[in-house]
Amino acid sequence: MKILTAQGDVLEQGGGLMLIGMFQHENFREAFIGRVNDRTKDRVEKTAKHIAFEGKVGQTLLIPGGDALDVDFVLVVGLGKQADLHLDTIRNATGAAIQIARQYGLGSVVAELLGEDIETYDPLLHAKAMTEAALLASYAFTNYKDEKPHQKLVSLTLVIEDANDVQAAKKGIELAETIIDGVTVARDLVNTPGQDMTPKRLAAAATEIAKLSAGAVTVKILGRKECEKRKMGAYLAVAQGSHEEPQFIHLSYKPEKRAKKRIALIGKGVTFDSGGLSIKPSSGMETMKCDMAGGAAVLGTFATLARLRPEVEIHGIIAATENMPSDTAIRPGDIVRASNGMSIEILNTDAEGRLTLADALHYAAQQKPEVMIDLATLTGACVVALGEEISAAMSTNDELRAQILSAANRSGENMWPMPLEKNYAMLMESDIADLRNISTSRYGGSLTAGLFLKNFVPEEIPWVHLDIAGPAFAERPIGKYLGKGATGYGVRTLVEYIRGI
Repeated sequence: MKILTAQGDVLEQGGGLMLIGMFQHENFREAFIGRVNDRTKDRVEKTAKHIAFEGKVGQTLLIPGGDALDVDFVLVVGLGKQADLHLDTIRNATGAAIQIARQYGLGSVVAELLGEDIETYDPLLHAKAMTEAALLASYAFTNYKDEKPHQKLVSLTLVIEDANDVQAAKKGIELAETIIDGVTVARDLVNTPGQDMTPKRLAAAATEIAKLSAGAVTVKILGRKECEKRKMGAYLAVAQGSHEEPQFIHLSYKPEKRAKKRIALIGKGVTFDSGGLSIKPSSGMETMKCDMAGGAAVLGTFATLARLRPEVEIHGIIAATENMPSDTAIRPGDIVRASNGMSIEILNTDAEGRLTLADALHYAAQQKPEVMIDLATLTGACVVALGEEISAAMSTNDELRAQILSAANRSGENMWPMPLEKNYAMLMESDIADLRNISTSRYGGSLTAGLFLKNFVPEEIPWVHLDIAGPAFAERPIGKYLGKGATGYGVRTLVEYIRGI
């Protein structure tokens, strides 16, 4: 889909659908919408009264363009109170326009979502948000379809009056296109079935990202023997149940100038999770191709770095494997030893992600980062606590957690802080090993999983753990611009955080 800019008056533009925003309780005759209302002989105002449209967030009003405007339809989207305007309101408004344009088989959308005289108008940020939503809403995973669905909608044109604002908007569009390219990489990886998205395929994706970066990104892949030499007993214990070879992926990006900071991004990379011998019910396995969504988010982020060129050294770590039941699989009651020397009693083989992350976190810490961030579809308990659209952020550093939450808020990725309650650490104690891999309590499962991971992060390194089990894979549409399937969750937040360093 092409995102374009045009300087001038949106009312003089032609196209399939015209998108206009309206703030709550705006006067139809005094606000920008009044010009559209005049052109349509009060049709906007009359229709609004008929359906009780007041400009509240999420409200929409659709009317035919008629002879007065050179468009097939006009869509007015409620933006809520001007003082409360959020970038995600702009994204959802744009997503609504894309949905309707596709529904009616229209080829183009022209938009002036906000009047340029409002105090909060920012052409770069607003163009970025609209571009993100349009591209995310236009995504379709069709790799396994013989007949590709025809996408008639080909363009979104952002109409801007001021020439200086046009240049700023173009920068916002370019930035958004780069970020969403990374999100699309992650979505494609997660949507690919486990039969094809094996650890080696994930490693190949990392190699391809490095190849396309023209030297900005390098990659190192460790096989089973190399991992054995590094004594990654927790990770390899999960991998031993599958005939697919484990692939430990280490991506590196170093800026041309002196790095402002060195960070490590660690993503859970279980390419399919059957639960192992503690096998999941069949319904619980249906979407388990998404269990490498954390790793996919890391790869998607690295796919943006060659174009963004942040002044930050970044290491991306993914311990890729399958978790399968077989005669070689780990058993409940087995004891394994992680690369930091800690012994772990395995009581449930379906709590495998934390085992792979244990060795990945320890390896990441050896790169001497100043910040560590991990992303993992780790616990169903997190989905119970926060639902399908919100991830949990647990951290050893309040400042770092605040920075990540702020980046998530700007990006439109819902995230909520949760504690690493030290009193719960005793729930992970084992009688015969240093740790057990599940809690002795049925409650607070996402918190105890975070506390388990904390054992593998040095105290001196600020660390945040993001449990993305809910929003990583949508079993229903989320908002107006994210459809069913993989969402690429985490890429936008990570890029926003990195850009802010």
